[in-house]
Amino acid sequence: MYSESDLAAAVEAGVLTPEAADAFRNHIAETRSAPAVDEEHFKLLTGFNDIFVAIAAALMLVAVGWIGAYIGGHVFNVEREGPVEIGATIAAGGFSVAIVSWLLAEYFTRQRRMALPSILLLMGFAGGIFTGVSAIFGANTPWLAEKLGIAFQDETGMKQLMGSIAIIVGVVTAIATWIHWRRFMVPITVAVGAVALVTVAVGAIMAFVPGSEDWLNAILLAAGLIVFTVAMRWDMSDLERRTRRSDVAFWLHLAAAPLIAHPVFHMLGVFDHDVGLGMAAVVLALYVAFAFIALAVDRRALLVSSLVYVLWAMYALFQMTGAVELSAALTALVIGSALLMLSAFWQPMRRSVVGLLGGLRESLPPTAEPAFA
Repeated sequence: MYSESDLAAAVEAGVLTPEAADAFRNHIAETRSAPAVDEEHFKLLTGFNDIFVAIAAALMLVAVGWIGAYIGGHVFNVEREGPVEIGATIAAGGFSVAIVSWLLAEYFTRQRRMALPSILLLMGFAGGIFTGVSAIFGANTPWLAEKLGIAFQDETGMKQLMGSIAIIVGVVTAIATWIHWRRFMVPITVAVGAVALVTVAVGAIMAFVPGSEDWLNAILLAAGLIVFTVAMRWDMSDLERRTRRSDVAFWLHLAAAPLIAHPVFHMLGVFDHDVGLGMAAVVLALYVAFAFIALAVDRRALLVSSLVYVLWAMYALFQMTGAVELSAALTALVIGSALLMLSAFWQPMRRSVVGLLGGLRESLPPTAEPAFA
């Protein structure tokens, strides 16, 4: 499978002329009856070999983590079962995974440009760093509390200490992912770094702002809106979605969507009590609003993240009408049909939505494939 970024790279390398690439894009748009931007392409597989390599890499990383922890346990005498020894053992396993993930990425990402293995190796690297740093500081909480001047014997001090650890771990993970991005340019890396920074911000607020736990959903929503804004900046830099920047935006939208959808519906208390007619109407109205946004920006992540809530609301409505035995089936039928209709008529609906936005349309992906002259 060839992505838009592959075509752009081929044009840049002189393998294809810009005219030939545009002609190919127009041909695909005509055969699929949809402009390329509406397909929301992102590279996950370049072939079945991606799956083969990903399975092999996953097995190797699990083995490396296991062996690293085993060696670390013997080096640090884990039989003593002290927190420092156990933390060092876990850290040894985590850092072993991170190191091997980087080394494998030097070939499978930097040279072979394999999509799925690159994503897996990035996750292995970031996860290894996160685990290793967390284990080190988590096992040395008394030392860290002393250095930070925190008395962690009471609940407030413990919250501040845990928040400080979250900040340190998040910052180190974000820096590590930035270094990985500079080296390998895997599109999902920016989203992983964004999630790490969100962890830092939320951890700091929860630890040092009294009563902030009551505002957790609002804080997560604010973080989601910030990530969404960053995603839109990446999208606006490549409106025709022909470069790696579009892939970066895709993963950022995927990270932002749950941070927006879940806090909104949880603040409404959708799962806290029985859904009545009024609550169901609010949930459906919000889903329509999310659909409007999804059509405008030509990204479907918000619709997927909030799907479980509209399913629950529809299920409750059918329950209230007395269709108890068929409520689940009817819910799946109605929502499934609606989503299929939305997909089938995505282009005309999107043209209508973008047409309502006036001057903003210049900052949104085009509603038709640019014609080839």
